[in-house]
Amino acid sequence: MNPYENKVIDESRQGEVLEILKPVLSEPTQAGTKKMFLESYGCAMNFSDSEIVASILTGKGYSTTKDFHEADLILLNTCAIRDNAELRVRGRLKEYNIAKRKNPKLMIGVLGCMAERLKSKLLEEEKIVDIVVGPDSYRDLPNLIESVEGGQKAVNVLLSLEETYADISPVRLDSNGVTAFISITRGCDNMCSFCVVPFTRGRERSRDPESIIVEAKNLFEQGYREVTLLGQNVDSYLWANGKAKKELSFEEKGKAFSFSNLLEEVATISSDLRVRFSTSNPQDMTDDVLYSIAKFENICNYVHLPVQSGNTEMLTRMNRGYSREKYLERIAAINRIIPDCGISTDVITGFCGETEQEHADTLSLMNEVRFDFAYMFAYSERPGTMAEKKYTDDIPEALKKTRLQEVIALQQKHSAERTKRGVGKVHRVLVEGVSKKSTERLYGRNSQNTVVVFPKENFKKGDYVNVLAKECTLATLIGEVV
Repeated sequence: MNPYENKVIDESRQGEVLEILKPVLSEPTQAGTKKMFLESYGCAMNFSDSEIVASILTGKGYSTTKDFHEADLILLNTCAIRDNAELRVRGRLKEYNIAKRKNPKLMIGVLGCMAERLKSKLLEEEKIVDIVVGPDSYRDLPNLIESVEGGQKAVNVLLSLEETYADISPVRLDSNGVTAFISITRGCDNMCSFCVVPFTRGRERSRDPESIIVEAKNLFEQGYREVTLLGQNVDSYLWANGKAKKELSFEEKGKAFSFSNLLEEVATISSDLRVRFSTSNPQDMTDDVLYSIAKFENICNYVHLPVQSGNTEMLTRMNRGYSREKYLERIAAINRIIPDCGISTDVITGFCGETEQEHADTLSLMNEVRFDFAYMFAYSERPGTMAEKKYTDDIPEALKKTRLQEVIALQQKHSAERTKRGVGKVHRVLVEGVSKKSTERLYGRNSQNTVVVFPKENFKKGDYVNVLAKECTLATLIGEVV
C-alpha cells in the first residue's frame, strides 16, 4: 500500500513524493442524532476501514460531520508506517485537546495501525485519548464507546485470524459516486524487514469471493463505474472455503479460488465497470493475473509493482523475497502480455547499510524499466521490525534526502516521457469530476491510470468519453473529445 502524503503534480497523482497522507474527512451523513468526526491517514486500506467504521456507528445512531467542534466523538484512523505519520497524529491530538477542554463529554478515539502498535501506551502518552482500537476490533466500537460514557477508558487491539468485515456494507465517505474501494484481503505474511504492517494488521486472510462480487454488483447498480480491489498483497488472495492458505496442500491451492479468478468474476459484472487493484508483490504476481488483465478490456492496464531497491543484496536485507533479476523478469512479463500497461512502483532510499553502488543500482533499474510514476521516500526505522532488531539505521538523514532527490528527479524525467507517449492517441476516459484548474473542463483517468483533461461539453461524472490527447504536462494529458 502507499501510506504517504500527496504532493500533487498537475491534475494527477503521478510523480508524487510521499511523506504522510493528508487527512481525508468524512462527508456528513444523515443518520442519528449523535455526531462523529472521522479523520483518516495512511494507505487506501485505512480509508476503506473508515468506511466500515462509519457503517458500524451509523447503525448505532451516529451521523458524520466535517466540523470536529460539533462532534460528540472524534476518531482518527492512523498510519504507523513512518515516524512522521505518528507525529502528525500527535499534533492533531493537541488541536483536539482545546475542543475537549470546552466540551469535557467529547470522546476521542485513535484507530488503526498506530493504535495497534502502541496499544494502551497511547492512553498514558495522550491523556485526552479515551478509546484505542486496532484494525481487527472495529465491531467492538459501540461497546467501547459505552464504557467511555460510563467513565472508563477503553482499549481493544486484539488481532484476528478470521476478521474480514465481509458482512458489513461500507458507508462511502468523500465519494465522487464513480470510484470505490473494495477490501479483499487483510494483513500480510511477507514480513519485509522494514515494514510494521504484519505487526499492526496481523496475518494474511482472504475474504469470501461471493461477498466481494455482491459488493461490486451493488456498487455498479448504485452508479459506480470503477472499483479498486484492495489488499496489502492482492496477489496472495486465495479462497478455499475459509481455510488459511498455510493449511492448504499444494493440490488444494491449485483448486482454490485465486486472485485471477476473482478479477475475472468482478470484470464480468459489466463491461462498463472498470476494475483496478492494489498492491501487488513481485514474488507473488503470476502470469495468470496478467493474462486476466489482457483478456478483459475493463480490467485496467495498470500494475503497481513495488521494487523498493534495484540491488539484490539490498532486497535480501529488506527480506523482499525476490532479486533484481526476478523483478525485471516480472516487468518483462507485464510488457509481453500487456504491451500498453502502465507500471508504477515504490522506492526507498537510505535503507540500512545502503552503499553508493546499491543506490546506483536503484537508479539503473529505474532507467531500465522507466516507470510511469513512483511513490518515493527516505527510510524511516519503525520499532519492532526486523530491520530495527537486526540492522543499524546508519545512513545520515542528509544523505537519505540527497539520494531521494536523485530518485525524484529521475522519476520526473521518466514520468514526463511516459505521459508524452500518450499524445496523439485516443484514450477512453472515465469522467471523475471537474478539473481543478478550470470549471469548463472535466478530468478522468485512462486505463493506464494517467489523468486526462478535456472540455466539459455535456458530459457528466460516470460517463465514458473518448479523448484525443493533443498535448501534455509532466503527468497529465490534455485533449479534445472525439
